[in-house]
Amino acid sequence: MLPIAGRWFERQRIDDDVTLLWEPHVIPLLRCNIWHVRGRDLDLLIDTGLGIVSLRRAAADLFGKPVLAVATHTHVDHVGGHHEWSDCLCHAAEAEALRAPKGRRSLRSADSPPDELRQLREAGYEIGDLMITALPHAGYDLDGFRRLPANPTRVVGEGAVVDTGDRRFEVLHLPGHSPGSIGLWEAATGTLFSGDALYDGPLLDTLPGSDRAAYRRTMERLRDLPVRTVHAGHDPSFGPERMRELIDGYLRSIS
Repeated sequence: MLPIAGRWFERQRIDDDVTLLWEPHVIPLLRCNIWHVRGRDLDLLIDTGLGIVSLRRAAADLFGKPVLAVATHTHVDHVGGHHEWSDCLCHAAEAEALRAPKGRRSLRSADSPPDELRQLREAGYEIGDLMITALPHAGYDLDGFRRLPANPTRVVGEGAVVDTGDRRFEVLHLPGHSPGSIGLWEAATGTLFSGDALYDGPLLDTLPGSDRAAYRRTMERLRDLPVRTVHAGHDPSFGPERMRELIDGYLRSIS
């Protein structure tokens, strides 16, 4: 019997404009970093978690102006809440996956393909019987979990610009983990929101849709980026030295 969570989301204010949210009762493999970036005219919500609980209601105090929900890619742990927003951005290669999701039909690990589970465990992730460690409320149906469709109103590619009125981000196409993985790069501050293209944990390049050759090119590209801070799709943020360590480690692992 799982306990009942007191609250589903936790948050940390990173600076005046950036807030990190996460789902502490989701296993680390699927515990996505959700980034809220405040802009003058438009706020960005970079990834939205699993969608088990309404993010829009749970963090309503953050959403006082128009929001653009960005999908760094369309794996279930990153876009489960996108359906709550009418303005959604993703790469063209994954627009259909946002519009018509397929895949996970419950929060039980047995619902995952056996080969995928084996690869994830070999990568270092601990996966038990369930993908969550607490229930959001009494009576929650673990087998009733479904990812809801979202409307990709902004379908983008390499070089697209996201302007919040006082901040300007460039879309970087970073395939490898998935075909349409993207990052948001703010050259003025050296800030990269990297999604799952790069994070401080076991990088996954054997999932359906992954491409190791493309991942190599993505890593080689990112290594030359004049980054000051990487806000990733999982795990803590890091700076340029750690970024190069992670990239070099990955490139060695596939050489």
